[in-house]
Amino acid sequence: MAKYILKRFIYMIVTVFIIATLTFFLMNLLPGSPFNEERTTNEAVQKNLEAHYHLDEPLVVQYVLYLKSIVTLDFGPSIKQPTETVNSLLGRGFPISAELGIWTILIALISGVALGVFAALKHNGVIDYIAMTIAVLGISIPNFVLATLLIQQLAVNLGVLPAATWSSPQHMVLPIIALATGPMAIIARLTRSSMLETLTQDYIKTARAKGLSPAKIIVKHALKNALMPVVTILGTLLAGVLTGTFVIEKIFAIPGMGKYFVEGINQRDYPVIMGTTVFYSAFLVLMLFLVDIAYGILDPRIKLHKEGGK
Repeated sequence: MAKYILKRFIYMIVTVFIIATLTFFLMNLLPGSPFNEERTTNEAVQKNLEAHYHLDEPLVVQYVLYLKSIVTLDFGPSIKQPTETVNSLLGRGFPISAELGIWTILIALISGVALGVFAALKHNGVIDYIAMTIAVLGISIPNFVLATLLIQQLAVNLGVLPAATWSSPQHMVLPIIALATGPMAIIARLTRSSMLETLTQDYIKTARAKGLSPAKIIVKHALKNALMPVVTILGTLLAGVLTGTFVIEKIFAIPGMGKYFVEGINQRDYPVIMGTTVFYSAFLVLMLFLVDIAYGILDPRIKLHKEGGK
């Protein structure tokens, strides 16, 4: 198991390095400069600014300085907000984005598993059809479309919830619903199909023959094995939630990392764009790494298979 974890950790480091490198060179392929506006007023000002931010250095030197900033976890000052550093922007925005993401995953996981279990237990019944209809709609409607509908109906027409910002629990409801509906639908469908398969296994029939209560059979025996496929895709769902927050934060005016990333793109603020991308990528890869390790711990067959293949 230790060798497996070490190998996955090395893959994680290499993945972050590749993402960081691609981000750097893609940014430098873009035409123009962050100081195009200054050029219209004073070319000398533009040159001084480029020298201050090392943009006049050879590309190799810029790349080395960029890698150094990643290793030292110091992404430098923002170009468009000179009084702010990228680290301070990340420090302000990440807790809000993380709170949004954590609540989204928890609600999607709890509601998706519950919906899938009830659908499996009432297979081909009314509850099953309702649950799967909800799941299909959840998968089919993009989160930014759902966000717009929620704002229009619940915030504008009915006025029961606030439409934007992140200053109270009430402000959290709409963005969390918009983000959690898609993952919840995927988890519900996967849990239902896995639960249906698990309930036909011999050990479930044996537990029933022993006279165990249905609740004990479901919770203690069936649910654990039925959730293994859900754990498998949890990393992918997490990736979708994290990337989806960029759009949702913009729609609901949430002051998270997505806000600074979008502003950085609009303003061609290279340090903010690259710092945010690397930070988000590293965090996401770390979460995928932890999910992968958790899957190996939960399923001893995976662990033994991995170790045996070394």
